[in-house]
Amino acid sequence: MYNIVNLIVFTFVHMKKSKLDQSRLLSPATLNNFLKENALFDSLSVLGTSVEHRPIYSYTVGKGPKKILMWSQMHGNESTTTKALVEFWLYLKTPEAKQMLDACTFLMIPQLNPDGSDVYTRVNANTVDLNRDAIDLSQPESRILRELYQQFKPDYCFNLHGQRTIFAAGNSQTPATISFLAPAADQDRTITPAREKAMKLIVLANTMLQERIPGAVGRYDDGFNINCVGDYFTAQNTPTILFEAGHYPLDYKRVKTKKYIFNSLVTMSQAIASDSIERVEMAAYFEIPENKNHLRDIELYNLKKAPNGKPVLENNLLIQFKEVKKGNDIDFVPEIVAESDGLHGMQRINAQEHAALMNLCFEAEISKIENLTKRISLLSFHQLV
Repeated sequence: MYNIVNLIVFTFVHMKKSKLDQSRLLSPATLNNFLKENALFDSLSVLGTSVEHRPIYSYTVGKGPKKILMWSQMHGNESTTTKALVEFWLYLKTPEAKQMLDACTFLMIPQLNPDGSDVYTRVNANTVDLNRDAIDLSQPESRILRELYQQFKPDYCFNLHGQRTIFAAGNSQTPATISFLAPAADQDRTITPAREKAMKLIVLANTMLQERIPGAVGRYDDGFNINCVGDYFTAQNTPTILFEAGHYPLDYKRVKTKKYIFNSLVTMSQAIASDSIERVEMAAYFEIPENKNHLRDIELYNLKKAPNGKPVLENNLLIQFKEVKKGNDIDFVPEIVAESDGLHGMQRINAQEHAALMNLCFEAEISKIENLTKRISLLSFHQLV
């Protein structure tokens, strides 16, 4: 096993001050500059180009027979796993990673969708969701990934994504900081040998994460869709794992989430390198609670004082932040959630304790939701959180 003390030291030194953590926006230029500053850029290979002719890079390291293919930012607005992948790449250059490099060969694509990454959109420049293009292969980025898969012939695939703040770990009110999925290989959701291996790796990562973020790991629904890349690769008998970087309370830049994705990459890679997967009980995979989408960012309650002065909990509004690119950063713009039944705010704020909020609410006349939405958007993100 890797030395946990050395891993903690690495995490503190290399992650805490990372320039990549300054914004959720991670443009190709920002990423490439970081790689150059850390003497990593010259190790990249060009796989091809995107719709807008940006290069799509890969990095290969290791000399072992077990081949692991990792790709991130298939969706351009999901940058957290890219940052974790870069940290993993840096970790592989340390002496502690020698065992993994002797046993495994890693092929990593930091940004499969550089066009979407540049403008912070889920889709590529042709407005196509690359994770729904596994069969049609209509986009150059999709074809690049498929050709690489066929040439590299990976033993494992790590499909790295990010998810919104709306997801909870099961029926709880705890946000799913990390979520996983071992994609199905067919409509019957058969547990094939490849899928079983993916499930066992997820069990190992979840065991590790429960010591760090108890109750904050979720599992995605495994409905089969052959157009999804993970489902397609699993159907080709390659163990494939979907990683979803979610929300840790108030960690909107997802610095902590990045750390837990990094920890998961190390845990799974170490298990592959040490042949310890078979000893894992697969049944524990189904004990991970399935994701639910009933969370919203903020719940304002007690908007009107009751005669007895006690909070009126049902007199509330829910707010969800919309992520909007503004210059070289991401703005979190608060928007009123029109329907609140069955939803819960991750952060609950007594409106009577915040004069700025109350003034806006009363000025807008609380029944006029559209007017209130415009006014509350004038508040800064930091005032709300």
